Amino acid sequence: MSYPEVGVGLPVVGLRGPDAVVEIATAADELGFAAVSVFERLLVPAAPDWVNHAGLPRQSAYDALETLTYVAARTERVRLHTAVLVPLFQQPVVLARRVATIDQLSGGRMDLGIALGWLSEEFVAAGVPERGRVAAFEESVAVLRACWGPDPVSFSGAHYTVPMATLGPKPVVPLTLYGGGVARPAIERAARIADGLTLAHRDWESTCAAIRWYHEAGGSGPIILRAGPMKPHPMLQGPVGFTPDTILDDLRRAADEGITRVDWDLNLINTPIPDQVAALKTLATHLP
Repeated sequence: MSYPEVGVGLPVVGLRGPDAVVEIATAADELGFAAVSVFERLLVPAAPDWVNHAGLPRQSAYDALETLTYVAARTERVRLHTAVLVPLFQQPVVLARRVATIDQLSGGRMDLGIALGWLSEEFVAAGVPERGRVAAFEESVAVLRACWGPDPVSFSGAHYTVPMATLGPKPVVPLTLYGGGVARPAIERAARIADGLTLAHRDWESTCAAIRWYHEAGGSGPIILRAGPMKPHPMLQGPVGFTPDTILDDLRRAADEGITRVDWDLNLINTPIPDQVAALKTLATHLP
């Protein structure tokens, strides 16, 4: 039976503690899973009139890159993936150096999933102006690629300027950039400026639509799907998937849809850490 590669989502929501993060990461590493992944959540709005249409976890989350740095020191082989990080929350030269540093310290295991972002309160808190946001995002990607390229590095754009300089560290090998998003323009942008696609699974209808948009826009890179059982919310259609009982069927479906890797995240419904480890051990017996 053909399955995609399988990675593991880390328990970064709700500040479950470094021991929980390490336990899941080392289990993934030792059991032969392909990757561990984290997402970035700067904040969760708390205004009385804010409506949580997207079903966001209301707890705080660890910083994505700091978490992966910590995990890199405690693992040996799993790839380290952000699904997704928003480049506009920090200056791209600084981001380029942080990501390349993790890649160097981990022996070349870093993958970077990025997206424009969508939560207006996060943009306000990060000081990102609304006007010109898409152009700034695309330019930030160009700055990242320039910083990771040969020295001397220089860049001149409408939003960012990098004077000619020797700039490092560089990644061990060229990093794979995965573009993410939900709306069709974001998926088409990923096909145009990224090397692959990273998606958060809500239901198969929306996942398959995003994959179709990606291919129609000329995207041909690897596709990573972050998925796990979710509590019902307005964006969820159809039955709950990616549970321990359905995971093998879900992985077969993922392979049929051309998905390269599924990062299985059991933290979306606060699955206890011992139950997660047990589920990973069971799943590992069915994978090549």
